[in-house]
Amino acid sequence: MPVTPYEPFKGANFSNKYCFLTGATLNSPEETIQVFPQWLMSMYELEEKPFKMLDESMATYKDIKMPCSAAVNEAYLEPLENEIAQAFNSGYDALKAVDELKLFQWAGKLLYGIIFNEIQAGIRQQHAAGEEFNISQSIIHKFSNLHLMLQTLNLPIILDDFTPYSVFLFRVDNNDQEFGYRDEINTLTFSLRIKDFGLIICFQDNGSNKQYHKEILNKIGNNTLHPIQFEEFSGRVFYSAYLFNRLPEYTLLPVNEELYIEAEPLRGMSSKPLFDDWLNKIYGQVLENFWKNWGFLLLEIIKNPEEPMSFLFDADGNFINAATIALPR
Repeated sequence: MPVTPYEPFKGANFSNKYCFLTGATLNSPEETIQVFPQWLMSMYELEEKPFKMLDESMATYKDIKMPCSAAVNEAYLEPLENEIAQAFNSGYDALKAVDELKLFQWAGKLLYGIIFNEIQAGIRQQHAAGEEFNISQSIIHKFSNLHLMLQTLNLPIILDDFTPYSVFLFRVDNNDQEFGYRDEINTLTFSLRIKDFGLIICFQDNGSNKQYHKEILNKIGNNTLHPIQFEEFSGRVFYSAYLFNRLPEYTLLPVNEELYIEAEPLRGMSSKPLFDDWLNKIYGQVLENFWKNWGFLLLEIIKNPEEPMSFLFDADGNFINAATIALPR
């Protein structure tokens, strides 16, 4: 029987009556999952902490839920959560051994859960104003592709010789108490800095951001990073994700009981580079935000507009040893 992926964006189906992953009708309003898993919330006592939504309203971490069939949760999500929780508890080395696709699925489910809640809030707002729900086609395109790739969790879907994502994982000398989470849903970019590691994922770039930052990654190698170094690299990735100017397209090929997904060439018919021009002033604004913990201001960061401040590399372009950085973690 051919595989038919669920497509919630075709009918703007974001009711709590249907499973977010499969579209199956739920038996009870109690069939939900926490977007931020309970083990992670417990680890950092996040349950009652505030989480700002795009419309500036505030929720708590425990408030952010999504409808999910109990059977789907038991069969697909809980085993993944258990594996990721165990790796997180063990730290960087264990996480490094986890299949990147599983990291993508775990973090993608979390990010999609936030998107799901943001869309529900948008629908409520627009309906209250007597308007039809409206969202840009390019955003729908990105969100739909993310949801399609998430169904590698529960359907026999094979990504044919490509990865839809860029995953960056570093060992970081973090403060044990700090929960460093950040996302940008318009570019589908995510970072998490906890325990002894930092994880960044671009969910819809077909590996382009990893290629874009290849030279920097080679210089960093397997070195442990100071938190400010990780945040600097995160700033670079979040900014390059913003500069990425393609909307990936995919071809779906049912073969017997499997569904093969092929990536169309990103260059397509355009000779334009995949990334728009890098502007240090804009990058400096990104860094100012990412370096809030250390209080650096834009004027300091771009004092030399040609060479913005860096804690990753010295004036000669050499990697700076984290142990030599005299800043708090």
